[in-house]
Amino acid sequence: MTKAVKLADIAERVGVSTVTVSKALSGQKGVSEEVRERIKQLADEMGYVKSVSAAKTKDKKSYTLGVIVAERYLEETQSFYWQLYQELSQSAMRKNCFTMLEVISTEDESGRQLPKILEEEKVEAFVVLGTFKRSYVSYVLRNAHVPIVFLDTLAAGEGCNAITSNNLMGAYQVVNYLFEMGHSRIGFVGTRLATASIDDRYLGYIKSCMEHGCSVREDWILDDRDRISGRFIFEKDFQLPEELPSAFFCNCDVAAELLVRKLEERGLHVPQDVSVAGFDDFTNAPYQKMGITTYAINTKEMAKRAVHVLIHKLENPAYAQGVYIVPGKFIERESVRREGPAVPFA
Repeated sequence: MTKAVKLADIAERVGVSTVTVSKALSGQKGVSEEVRERIKQLADEMGYVKSVSAAKTKDKKSYTLGVIVAERYLEETQSFYWQLYQELSQSAMRKNCFTMLEVISTEDESGRQLPKILEEEKVEAFVVLGTFKRSYVSYVLRNAHVPIVFLDTLAAGEGCNAITSNNLMGAYQVVNYLFEMGHSRIGFVGTRLATASIDDRYLGYIKSCMEHGCSVREDWILDDRDRISGRFIFEKDFQLPEELPSAFFCNCDVAAELLVRKLEERGLHVPQDVSVAGFDDFTNAPYQKMGITTYAINTKEMAKRAVHVLIHKLENPAYAQGVYIVPGKFIERESVRREGPAVPFA
């Protein structure tokens, strides 16, 4: 079977970048007529067949959008990203666009294997959903010549846009609420440096503690997952200290539910003995014991914004880059009880 000719093959023969070849074959500006004709002639000689990406026309305004996500985020206890992908797909369909999901295995991520949707030029733009290893993202950015949006993680290169929830200030609001409920001894649950979202929520926790004049005890900072694999390990993590705080702020609601289980194993009750608050408003039914006080992430708006940005970047390559922070909503539930008078700001 004859191997399909790719843009990269033509670029190598001409001695130009893949972006230049793409522009020449799609009639975009930024390529001299001499080079454009040379590229077109060589493309015909080599038998190049336009991909789905190249065959689209601007007036049709219908695009195929790729989505890549690490497999560790699609496990049963971490299916928040399934929900976010579904929102992306629905938002794309409302714009007459379609999505293609590719799950990146741990092996491909470590080995820096380019996603097939990019390697085979099946999409015109794509979303990086969640955190990947920095080396993998850098490799993808160097080899992807289509618009990119980072969703629920920060951009990792020039010319990239990112859409995130209001992680820092949302966490700050939740922890402020715990102080308002009279808690002055507050712990944090989340493995630092595992994801950018956890780190931002940790910083929101730190900001609130500092402003209330309360020191942060390291033994009250509990890991909830393996830093490398990102997987929750209930038996290994959530190691409770002998002396407990009166409340915990957890980086996500799944971690909050697992913490409730760990506390119950010690014979403690939530919220009578320890109050628990979370973040994201995503519950995992097998572990759910009660309504968790939380900060709901607006996944619909995040997905809508991601699709909006990609379409605008496709139709206007000069579209400005930036980080879009989507506000969420604080939700009070029964997992937090009043400990005493509100703790004032220092």
